[in-house]
Amino acid sequence: MKNIGIIGAGLSSLYAACKLAKAGQNVEVFEKNSMSGGRSQTFEAEGFKFDMGPSWYWMPDLIDQLFVELGEDRTNYFSLTRLAPSYRVFWNEVAQTDLPADEEALFELFESFEDDGAAKLKSFLHDAKTKYDIAVNDFLENPGLSLKELIKLKVLRQAFTLDVFKSVEKDVFKRFKSHKARSILTFPVLFLGAMPGKIPALYTMMNHADLSLGTWYPEGGMHALANALEQIALESGVTFNFNSPVSAIEAANGKVKGIRIGDKLHEFDTVISGADYHHTEQELLPKENIKYNSKYWDSRKLAPSSLIFYLGIDRKVKNLHHHNLFFDEDLSDHGKEIYINPKWPKKPLFYVCAPSKTDSNVAPDGKENLFILMPIATDLDDNDETRENYLKIILDRIKTQTGEVIEGDIIYKRSFCVSEFKSEYNSFKGNAYGLANTLMQTANLKPTIKSNLKNMFFCGQLTVPGPGIPPSLVSGKIVANQIIDAT
Repeated sequence: MKNIGIIGAGLSSLYAACKLAKAGQNVEVFEKNSMSGGRSQTFEAEGFKFDMGPSWYWMPDLIDQLFVELGEDRTNYFSLTRLAPSYRVFWNEVAQTDLPADEEALFELFESFEDDGAAKLKSFLHDAKTKYDIAVNDFLENPGLSLKELIKLKVLRQAFTLDVFKSVEKDVFKRFKSHKARSILTFPVLFLGAMPGKIPALYTMMNHADLSLGTWYPEGGMHALANALEQIALESGVTFNFNSPVSAIEAANGKVKGIRIGDKLHEFDTVISGADYHHTEQELLPKENIKYNSKYWDSRKLAPSSLIFYLGIDRKVKNLHHHNLFFDEDLSDHGKEIYINPKWPKKPLFYVCAPSKTDSNVAPDGKENLFILMPIATDLDDNDETRENYLKIILDRIKTQTGEVIEGDIIYKRSFCVSEFKSEYNSFKGNAYGLANTLMQTANLKPTIKSNLKNMFFCGQLTVPGPGIPPSLVSGKIVANQIIDAT
């Protein structure tokens, strides 16, 4: 049995803790905040329950399989509901499109967008599924420690056949001509860290996750996943220390000695950091033991940050579904203001989640829970005046698109932006979604899971396989397996 210390209680850390404890290791977790979940924490105020971060539950089969690999059944912890429609899109002509969960209805919708839209979508989704299967079956669980992991001739042949090295934009725009089809099929990459013309077409696999596998909602909210993993960890003997920020990682002779919490050193045989990779290396490790210097980190391309509002509304809001995308301004212009010329956007796109449309437990009777997210560039100055200006812009656009005036009905309001991503999660430059998924920051070209120190590892969104709920869980699994295999 090894004594293993884990920094952070985000999803990757939680899965690693469960996997290691189930394998008979002695695991202790240190979390700076008051609960588990990392960016998928939750809070309650004025009778409302807000998920703070992730709100889309995709790839349910993959997540269920990760529970099975722990010897658990996800259904013993929470149930899932498939949303129908999956989400609503608002357009600039004050019109809306509901994305159906039913496949035949989805094909009919794309047929209404353009000639042969159904046939084009069937072909596109067939290829997207192939890419998804390649990614999940052949690459998702690679630790990124050897180039041999990437040399799989059969997979490479498929990759070239499917043109995964061209861009998402080229793939989608070659197939589809209508603005609506193009917008729906490229929106998932807005959060991947670059314009659709810079993201490899491999990532159209996300359209398979979106349109084919569906959008789901866990009973009790998105924190249900973190809560389930914490329960499994506790039942397996894991010790959690909340409100316990790590002040330093001490090392000697090329190995970690332990984790310092305040004045106390906790010694471990192995240490995993599921905290922000940059923060761990630049702020916690001795300088002589870091793998990546500040010049390296400054050269990384990051996915966006976000301006988020958590609103409690004193009545029900009409014309919104659970998930709502406001595409009533230009996607390209907003993307350029995130990735090419970073600044506060003039005419932003944004997203509104109304979980109280599905779950009556997240808001008092007759009231609405709204989570509003606007993607922005990292490291922007986000003072209160700027936040309020954008809230007004967003509420005015909601009024235009839905006819609902909600400004006077807000009974609870909280915002979260670049400065909170830094203070709450030690997030590098206040990013919300990790590194950009460009070709030069994919797979083995991400920061490695293995530290320069012999007995230290990293997991989480800045290393393999990348950001998102399922990849974060897989990241914890990869690191846990590395430790178990070496035991």
